[in-house]
Amino acid sequence: QVQVVESGGGSVQAGGSLRLSCEASRVTYRYFCMAWFRQAPGKEREEVAFIDSGGATTYTESVQGRFTISRDSAKSTLYLQMNSLKPDDTAMYYCAADEGATKRFIHATCGSYIYWGQGTQVTVSN
Repeated sequence: QVQVVESGGGSVQAGGSLRLSCEASRVTYRYFCMAWFRQAPGKEREEVAFIDSGGATTYTESVQGRFTISRDSAKSTLYLQMNSLKPDDTAMYYCAADEGATKRFIHATCGSYIYWGQGTQVTVSN
């Protein structure tokens, strides 16, 4: 069973930066979808950033231009560089992965995330 573990959260002041990491282990297939999600208190979970097997990225509108997702496929590790952080970015951030497949993937073919990390808290204060 795939395991994902996030790290890198913390508390920063508005305008600061954080870098989140997510390592997937026990991966069976070469290609598997991974994405970053977040959930703030009282709000629904939302997908924050995604990167496909070709390197194309997708971001939720509120983080475009501030967050950068990247992936080290050799290490099965996903990163999220967060710059110019705002108090509205305060949330629990989760990494998720799917079962994987033998073929490359794009955003439209991903969505069945069944492996989730425990989350890492990001708190941004004024």
